[in-house]
Amino acid sequence: MAEVIAAGQLFGERLRELRTKRDITQVMLADLTGIPQNHISSIERGMKLPNLLTMIRLASALDCKLSALVSVFDKEQLSSFLSK
Repeated sequence: MAEVIAAGQLFGERLRELRTKRDITQVMLADLTGIPQNHISSIERGMKLPNLLTMIRLASALDCKLSALVSVFDKEQLSSFLSK
């Protein structure tokens, strides 16, 4: 479970960073993606992990590549997110 929390927090921070750089609120992002604002909030706080379709919707709304959302993981040792 700790691996989900760590990965979720890292992804959520990246999502928030990309969103705020574009001066997009969570409400605006919800409107652009069709994803409820409370779900976006949960993702940004690391409480929920998005599925692939959700990540594609987020990338499209943020006008970025999908890889831009997950590139933050390139700087981490991926095995640190996996339980032993």
